Amino acid sequence: MSHNGAIAANPAVVGLGGFGLTTFLLQMHNLELMSTGPVLWVGLIYGGLAQMIAGFQEQKTGNHFGYSAFVSYGAFWIALCMLLLANHFDIFVSSTTDIGWFMLAWTLYTAMMCLGAFRIHGAMAFTFLTLLIGFVGLVIGHFGAPIFNTIAALDLVVCAFGAWYMMTGIILKDVYGHEVLPMGKPWLKDLRPQTDLAATPAE
Repeated sequence: MSHNGAIAANPAVVGLGGFGLTTFLLQMHNLELMSTGPVLWVGLIYGGLAQMIAGFQEQKTGNHFGYSAFVSYGAFWIALCMLLLANHFDIFVSSTTDIGWFMLAWTLYTAMMCLGAFRIHGAMAFTFLTLLIGFVGLVIGHFGAPIFNTIAALDLVVCAFGAWYMMTGIILKDVYGHEVLPMGKPWLKDLRPQTDLAATPAE
């Protein structure tokens, strides 16, 4: 894309990077491999602030999908980190069930975004499908079946690598001047109704 005649970088490389890295770190915490600290600070700065900035840059390109995804998931990370901090300091405490409802709301949003992701390309579709599965697992886990939190964590590690794959693909395409990592075909065809040309009266 260009702005005032100059070539501008693709903001998705930051948005995808922030989403992937923060998602990966949170799952390391959920798998009890690390403490909450790094998740909070990276979530606020990279997964939250940087991803939101990338989303606002997408708005300038006219990319509705990228705009919605990066700003919304950036807000998700900021909200989640503030929720955890508030619980730690006993301010507006959220119960496990409260967090389950929080995750359910994001599950519904992600399900709607999947309709767009499945139309973009295979890598985007795969990443959003694993994200949706992960959210569903977290919802079930927070409503009384904790084993699903572990299952969701394993799934979301795969999701993180899906985001990183797309980020790397965009960067390598710019560096090498051609596609290095294939993104795959869209999973959904055009949703517009097909016109039956044989049934269309001649003018």
